Amino acid sequence: MIPDGGDMSGLLAQAQAMQAQLMAAQQELADATVEGTAGGDVVTATVTGAGELVGLVIKPEAVDPDDTETLADLVLAAVRDANTRAQALAAAKLGPLAGGLGGGLPF
Repeated sequence: MIPDGGDMSGLLAQAQAMQAQLMAAQQELADATVEGTAGGDVVTATVTGAGELVGLVIKPEAVDPDDTETLADLVLAAVRDANTRAQALAAAKLGPLAGGLGGGLPF
């Protein structure tokens, strides 16, 4: 429904501008990387702003052949930390745009 006195072409232009802003923000997220760490920085995971794991660094002191379970826990913690940071970045980039759409985006 168009508000009283509303201009359909103006509304369409506004929607197209919001779409362009959203696409630009999504591209920025895809290009951005964030790091998460665990175990006092012995494991570092790098993810894109979209949450794709693109790097994993494990320092030698994190590796104990007799305790691979701890290493697995550290890797999971670092990836979760990185994903949490990526979600925060996405909320910061897309949040203002989502507000203009009348609702939030699920993350």
